[in-house]
Amino acid sequence: MTGEALKPKRGPEEDVLFDRELADLPPQMRWREWMGRVEALIFASPEPVSREILSRVVGNACNLDLIIEDIKEELRNRPYELVVVGGGWQHRTRPAFANAIRAGNGSDERAAELSQQEALVLMTIGYFQPITRGELSSFFGREISRDLIGKLRSAGLITFGPRSPTPGAPYTYVTTPEFLSHFGFETLRDLPDFERLEDAGLLNKEVLLTDLDGTLGLLAGTGEDADGPQDD
Repeated sequence: MTGEALKPKRGPEEDVLFDRELADLPPQMRWREWMGRVEALIFASPEPVSREILSRVVGNACNLDLIIEDIKEELRNRPYELVVVGGGWQHRTRPAFANAIRAGNGSDERAAELSQQEALVLMTIGYFQPITRGELSSFFGREISRDLIGKLRSAGLITFGPRSPTPGAPYTYVTTPEFLSHFGFETLRDLPDFERLEDAGLLNKEVLLTDLDGTLGLLAGTGEDADGPQDD
């Protein structure tokens, strides 16, 4: 038997290149097909889908922003929506249906929620990454345990960053795309008061560790107790 005979036969659809342009379709049908492709690609992906990926299934003349707006309009009365998160688009159920989803699945998502301390540590990493566990401990005035860091890593919200140039070269920690997705942020600049902290020159670890009062005041959105004593 020849090598040619051993090759699997290809279906006729495999011999045709994927048609992105759909030039043979009337404009309205072409637009509807592009909408369907974009929504299907987003629906099938467990991660936010970037503009670059979506552009692979539509024509060069397709305005993706208008496609997204039309899809959002069609979903306006549905229990799920299309949101921008982590630099891409993703389907999300609307918050109003959270209790129904928990009841139907027989689970309590609240059990997986972070404690106040864990949330504060996570947000501090978000603002001042890459940051070491030692720097976090200095910021909070008490040791941040490996267990706490481990929980945030297990949840997929943080990961290892580059090693610090400080003595001992400890690992730093940075947030992950899951962090953005979990909180519905498109980029880190969507963190609360990011621009206020940046304008005040406080998005700097050296300043963070020397001006705790000012940083904490801005993070809390208030200047109350700014001159109060620090915990030892």
